Amino acid sequence: MNTTDRTPADLLRSALAADPGRPLVTFYDDATGERVELSVATFANWVAKTANLLQGDLSAGPGDRLALHLPAHWQTAAWLLACASVGVEADVRGAPQDADVVVSGPDSLDAARACRGERIALALRPLGGRFPQPPEGFADYAVEVPSQGDRFAPYAPVDADGPALSVGGTTLTAADVVGRARTDAQALGLAPGSRILSGLPYDTWEGLSSGLYAPLAAGASVVLCRNLGQLSAEGLAQRVESERVTHTVGAPAQA
Repeated sequence: MNTTDRTPADLLRSALAADPGRPLVTFYDDATGERVELSVATFANWVAKTANLLQGDLSAGPGDRLALHLPAHWQTAAWLLACASVGVEADVRGAPQDADVVVSGPDSLDAARACRGERIALALRPLGGRFPQPPEGFADYAVEVPSQGDRFAPYAPVDADGPALSVGGTTLTAADVVGRARTDAQALGLAPGSRILSGLPYDTWEGLSSGLYAPLAAGASVVLCRNLGQLSAEGLAQRVESERVTHTVGAPAQA
């Protein structure tokens, strides 16, 4: 990756310039059997559309805070990079009442209603499907995002030293996120072409780093697994082989 990259959005741009066709995020949900694979280009397209929704329709910008109440999921990864692209602070599991925008999955809608700003809900259904009936008081991400532009340009330059991510009671700047991601990638032994399987949730830095930021910083890719505990040891071994996994974190102990 480019050593001059200072924000997560910079890392994504470098990945796109280097090899847009390679896999970046492969997502499994072992409760539903869902599998989604996104190349760098496809993931970047989702990020651009989400960033346009955030900046345009939701009127969010630098200095705003977004409470992110989503599990480890490929759409969550897109929201994290969209926030980084706009300059909005992504507050993982942050208090909705203190946020300018809340983004919620189907299991946290009641708590998310405390947000007095804009509210977005994700059904987290296979293939990015919409809610059968939009939740009251929320815009459905799957309805709103398809019409957004495929290219994104921020209204204001993103400050690498501004707050970018809050998780576990710690707030990191964009530059902090990149620096930590590079350090973690080195500690994990990730290199261009590595594929790391992560079964960790997205509610800690470790989960966010191994499941998104570290592989992005290293030019690697992630096999992101939700509900991995429902997969047998044999099934996990088969996945590691079929996905050409080189590194594993957060796998069940019995596996």
